[in-house]
Amino acid sequence: MSSPLSPPEPPARPRFRWAQVPPLLAAAFPVALLIGIVVTLAVAGLGFGWLLNPSVNWNPSTGDPSQASFGILVFVVGSFVTALPALVLVLLLSLAIGAATALYLPRRVSLLLNGFVDLLAGIPSVVYGIWGFWIVAPVFGTTLNPWINTHLGFVPGLGGPVPSTGIGIPLAIFVLTLMALPLTAVLVRESLLAVPVAYREAGLALGATRYEVFRRILLPFARRRIGGAALLGFGRALGETVAVFMVIGDATKLPFNFFDLSFTVPGVLVGQFDSAFIQPNYLAALAQLGLVLLAFSLVINVGGRWLVGRVGRGGIAMPEAA
Repeated sequence: MSSPLSPPEPPARPRFRWAQVPPLLAAAFPVALLIGIVVTLAVAGLGFGWLLNPSVNWNPSTGDPSQASFGILVFVVGSFVTALPALVLVLLLSLAIGAATALYLPRRVSLLLNGFVDLLAGIPSVVYGIWGFWIVAPVFGTTLNPWINTHLGFVPGLGGPVPSTGIGIPLAIFVLTLMALPLTAVLVRESLLAVPVAYREAGLALGATRYEVFRRILLPFARRRIGGAALLGFGRALGETVAVFMVIGDATKLPFNFFDLSFTVPGVLVGQFDSAFIQPNYLAALAQLGLVLLAFSLVINVGGRWLVGRVGRGGIAMPEAA
């Protein structure tokens, strides 16, 4: 037994157990998978040098592969032109659903509404695309888009020609809104419900209306997590592939009109991958485009999860004093 003046004994090393190996391998699998995807895309894309350029000229089918051009500006603009308006619509709908769940609806009705919102996440993207192409597109082409063009044509970008098919940017925004809604609505709803009930009841007891409680109490306390939910929803919309590819029109030109056809980064990957085996440069350019899309998605999703997790570790964010 050591004397009181002797240095403390070092803690015993934890014993290695083989039972720890499977959980450790399972925990490391997502990291290894992400590294493998990045390495695969880098090997496939960077062997021919960096082929992408910030121009609008996308012409990979020239007879001379050395004269092919891989300008990505059209696809980047198309992705953001469709994803940003969808983000605004998704955030408004998510706030409305969250307010109804937290303040207005009875508990049983709220649970039923939440169940329907969650079911939207389980619908495959190709189903959204088929439904948008066959059912919603004619409504946009014959009713909604002409109405917007007639009544709001004085707004720059809304006065151009309207395709009668309904295919184009408005339909892509609508489909993206539906696809990004479940994830964003769930996160916004949980952010609002995380505010202590005592704060809500105190506001109502002091004579505030439910809308005032929502605007002055719930929103200030949950603003960071709502911002994180918006970023995650934006990442979901930016990376959507099949459904948008079916309804956006696949036009490799910059959209100067709200009703124009366009193309997105995920859309060109899925739409032209089968043609990429014609020449090596084409496949390498698509691999580099995949790296660009992966970088966008990682930055947006990491930022969104950081905002959500920051509040989760530090408690509810207090609103600033006026």
